[in-house]
Amino acid sequence: MAKAKKQPRPKAITPKGFRDYFGEEVTQRTHMLAAIAEVYHHYGFDALESSAVETVEALGKFLPDVDRPNAGVFAWQEADENDPEGKPGDWMALRYDLTAPLARVYAQHRNELPNPYRRYAMGPVWRNEKPGPGRYRQFYQCDADTVGTASMAADAEICMMLSDTLERVGIPRGDYLVRVNNRKVLNGVLEAMGLAEDDPKRDDVLRTIDKFDKVGETGVRELLGKGRLDASGAYIDGVGLEPQQAEPVLAFLTSKGDTVAETMTNLRAAVGDSKVGQEGITELEQMGALFAAAGYGDDRILIDPSIVRGLGYYTGPVFEAELTFAIFDEKGRKRQFGSVAGGGRYDGLVKRFTGQEVPAVGLSIGVDRLLAALREKGRLSATPTGPVVVTVMDRDRMANYQSMVAELRAEGIRAEVYLGNPKNFGNQLKYADKRHSPVAVIEGGDEKERGVIQIKDLILGAKLAESATLEEWKERPSQFEVPRTELVAKVRDILASQATDQEG
Repeated sequence: MAKAKKQPRPKAITPKGFRDYFGEEVTQRTHMLAAIAEVYHHYGFDALESSAVETVEALGKFLPDVDRPNAGVFAWQEADENDPEGKPGDWMALRYDLTAPLARVYAQHRNELPNPYRRYAMGPVWRNEKPGPGRYRQFYQCDADTVGTASMAADAEICMMLSDTLERVGIPRGDYLVRVNNRKVLNGVLEAMGLAEDDPKRDDVLRTIDKFDKVGETGVRELLGKGRLDASGAYIDGVGLEPQQAEPVLAFLTSKGDTVAETMTNLRAAVGDSKVGQEGITELEQMGALFAAAGYGDDRILIDPSIVRGLGYYTGPVFEAELTFAIFDEKGRKRQFGSVAGGGRYDGLVKRFTGQEVPAVGLSIGVDRLLAALREKGRLSATPTGPVVVTVMDRDRMANYQSMVAELRAEGIRAEVYLGNPKNFGNQLKYADKRHSPVAVIEGGDEKERGVIQIKDLILGAKLAESATLEEWKERPSQFEVPRTELVAKVRDILASQATDQEG
């Protein structure tokens, strides 16, 4: 009889484009989500949790925009249980953002929901795209939207809420800027250029405009014309416009003035007689007046025509939150941190379900990028803080150790008893180090008889072990003997001292 073939063990590897999050990373994200939710809730938005799975039909368009229904999203086809032949049923997919599910929810429940409907949602989304450095197929989004009103007050409020949110999570004023533009203004510019809606050159012009922040005015002028040499020396063909036809685009991109009024005047010149362009400028003026009335100056929210990313998706105002402080990349080069959030008005999304246009505006915050920004600013500790560890010197006295832990937890101090093999005390301290524990509590038989405990400041002890002299060690001891009754008080003192050292 042949031997049964041994099944190979599965490989313990993370799927391509995904990653695992441990301990402090999860805690930091949880705290950030709670802080963001607090601001959203304060503004009157209600929480919504929708399914992570939608039908591909309900999700609608997604990137990349191709014919295959399972490209760009993680999708599968259900079996039709009602078909005796087992024919395939609906295509299902993991959501790729939180906006498409909102459109489905609103269309499905619009008769029961208040109008306008203000909701926020937080959670992971999935995109079946090629992964790269810092680019994952699963990531968190944090959205807030108002559905059912065309008032520019809704758009302005979303921008003000975004400003407040950034400050609430630890990005100080002066380190960020919410920049605002309007898709209608750009449509007006395209009209002024004589490009009809079905003109294929419109997309080429939009792609060229999107390169403005990289190639500047001269580069855009060349790309709208015959073309240009890039940094590598390769020649890039241009759109092929005549110089006078390209002027409205250049006037649009360089229209930002020293004041909002000056910017608006320049924009009106750029769009010419275009009705939709003039309408977009009026909307920007309305938003600017609302920002000023609420005390949000140009140092927080700025009308800026150079914001063009995402304009293909939006139907009106569009905005982007940019962090303005400099960081250094892996090669030591200085650069701006860049965008951490964006949004705008999208009045056509619900129409897919209802046949009627429903105005909507919303924002989406990239939580992982925002966390990375806070780490760059030193607003998040790079070293996680673990629990206080109560060591076990005598396994028969586990009840005593659990009593200590209970006292610490009752006073709001994170703590645990060592539950491994207690025979080797050194291993217990190694465990505490691996857990990034700030303090270890020790009570052997001798301490028990004398009614005392040893409390070890692990963070200070590690610092002293690195470079301290014997005199420094004596002057600033890292281990203390205190009465058992002073357990909580002494641990709290050490934790407070560590927090002060970290802030300094």
